[in-house]
Amino acid sequence: MVTKIKELRTQRGMTQQQLADLVHVSSRTIISIEKGQYSPSLMLAYRIALVFHTTVEELCCLEENKELEDRMYENL
Repeated sequence: MVTKIKELRTQRGMTQQQLADLVHVSSRTIISIEKGQYSPSLMLAYRIALVFHTTVEELCCLEENKELEDRMYENL
């Protein structure tokens, strides 16, 4: 899943550990999300969105991810 987490975090000069502490997860979780290796739960995405004063839809690039998924299913 594509997210804007790394972009928003670096714009604010925040470390992965600082974000992890704010949303009560390990820095490894933030690293995995930023690398696209792990999709955050809805509740975690909501907590991260609150930190950055944005919506879950914007944070998780839901429109972009839907388009990617739609293209994947077209090719099946």
